[in-house]
Amino acid sequence: MDHTSGPSSSPSTIDQETGFVRELGLFDSVMITIGVMIGSGIFIVSADMARNIGSAGWLLVAWAFAGLLTVAAALSYGELASMMPKAGGMYIYLREAFSPIWGFLYGWTLFTVIQTGTIAAVAVGFGRFLGILAPAISETNYIVPPIHIGSGYALSLSTNQFMAIFVIAVLTWTNTLGIRYGKIIQNLFTTAKVAGLFGLIVLGLTLGWNHEAVAANFSNAWTPHDFSPITLTVSAATTFGLFVALCVSQSGSLFAADSWHDVTFAAGEVHNPGWTIPRALALGTVAVMTIYFLTNVAYLVTLPLSAIQHAPSDRVATATLEHIFPGFGSIIMAVVIMISAFGCINSLVLAGPRVYYAMAQHGLFFDPAKRLNKAHVPGWSLVVQGIWACLLVLPRTYSPATGQYGNLYSNLLDWVISAALIFYILTIAGVIRLRLTQPLRQRPYRAFGYPVVPLLFIVGASAVLLCLFVYRPATTWPGLIIVLAGVPIYFFRVRKVT
Repeated sequence: MDHTSGPSSSPSTIDQETGFVRELGLFDSVMITIGVMIGSGIFIVSADMARNIGSAGWLLVAWAFAGLLTVAAALSYGELASMMPKAGGMYIYLREAFSPIWGFLYGWTLFTVIQTGTIAAVAVGFGRFLGILAPAISETNYIVPPIHIGSGYALSLSTNQFMAIFVIAVLTWTNTLGIRYGKIIQNLFTTAKVAGLFGLIVLGLTLGWNHEAVAANFSNAWTPHDFSPITLTVSAATTFGLFVALCVSQSGSLFAADSWHDVTFAAGEVHNPGWTIPRALALGTVAVMTIYFLTNVAYLVTLPLSAIQHAPSDRVATATLEHIFPGFGSIIMAVVIMISAFGCINSLVLAGPRVYYAMAQHGLFFDPAKRLNKAHVPGWSLVVQGIWACLLVLPRTYSPATGQYGNLYSNLLDWVISAALIFYILTIAGVIRLRLTQPLRQRPYRAFGYPVVPLLFIVGASAVLLCLFVYRPATTWPGLIIVLAGVPIYFFRVRKVT
């Protein structure tokens, strides 16, 4: 296939080398990029970001910075996607640019926490908002009451957890039927959730326009106030503290924008991937980050900053629609978030198994994962991923002091956000490394603005990462432990293969 040409208009074809069906065009690939990015984060993370930053102007700067980093990464990442247009994405790129162990450590972390933990989290979020419409679905309505394990953990099965498991199971099953089924669900739900967010923006900027909120938020937009200190001695009150607050707050905005690269996992099923994927990454990330920025503008012209900071359960979008449609806003928002979450889960379920498939080809994952099923998709990997994601739904954290239950996957995801950022930095550094070590290799797409744009991402993301490790050690260092736990497993697998 000529990867330097334009988009392919040919019908679906079976790749004779891999057995994958090339079903995904540019529109489908953009829908996967957008669909996997927009989950539930945009509806809630602005509350915590606003508490850290303490001003409307700098909150928008934080989102603009997240957008700049994400788009810079996507524009750089596209070069790797065009060079290596096959299933596996970042696993393949890290393996080629640095060493097989770096690819494995990413795949290990992806399977154990990043992909499966996010599937679990978004699925429970889906059930939580469904509970607004059907109160019987609740985290406190138990089918199996909490069974305590030690002093800080428990296992339970609430109706909310059951619904999460049901959604994971259904979407895992539909994706085993073939890429076309996953594509149809993806396109439908991504279109619906983009329409929902667009509606929220339009309503916020028109019916929701609140002159008092606008005056309060923008008359002194650059002076932080009513903020939560980062540490006992660092807060947004000083220039340095504001810089730290902006960096720390990126854990929210970058999490809301995470997984933008997942379409590269399915490169083996994309028509003319060397042409299509770089464009899908660019179009998808620009679209989502623009929507995210405008959504926050809608929040700020509807609600005063204090209402954003202290929105019930951090549900800023719900508070916004409640202001516009009192008594009905929470119901409307619940439907929008459920649509968003369902589409996001489908994207995550679809993409992840392609990485495990690629790992298995190199003997670094369970052997059955390297085979495709009759529908030409990695069915075994889909099932294993679904089972592990369902199991992650069950464990709860427990605070004996308050008697409150949390979700173990929430802790795991908090821990690996920084670890994921390390992999992103390494991958974009891989663009530069491969330019130096393999200058003659075919590159159908060359990174826009090279080397400035890749370096911009590396420097910006490294600053965020450094601040997170220094000022959020409790939620960053454990992530490194999870990653490093994969090292002995890697050498065990390598020894077994050889």
